[in-house]
Amino acid sequence: MDALRRALGRLSACYALVFLSFALPHWGVAPGLMDEPVIIPAALVETLCAAAMLAGAHGALSGRFWAWNGLLYSHAAALGGVVLGILAMALSGNAGSALLAWYHGSMAAVLAAGLAAAFYVSRVRR
Repeated sequence: MDALRRALGRLSACYALVFLSFALPHWGVAPGLMDEPVIIPAALVETLCAAAMLAGAHGALSGRFWAWNGLLYSHAAALGGVVLGILAMALSGNAGSALLAWYHGSMAAVLAAGLAAAFYVSRVRR
């Protein structure tokens, strides 16, 4: 289980970087080809998702006693943020770019897989 904890911790740190790179255009900083409109609520949610993932990664990689709970809660919170983004795009009438649709879909998939792994381990540890 220690290898899975470290792997999920490293993946969580990578997911935090992805969240931050997609939050930057919504704050008004457009790195490279990611030209998205400034949407402050989306920037806040993506920044909070990144903070949650960093907290989970810190717990997992430093071997804290709350590492599994941190991974579980960080994945759940970030998945909630991604679902909120999907709903916001669907209800706004603006489908957004193909990049955003791919980003939301792929992040939902990897976060759901990480959440399933954390739930599996929490079940096995009992």
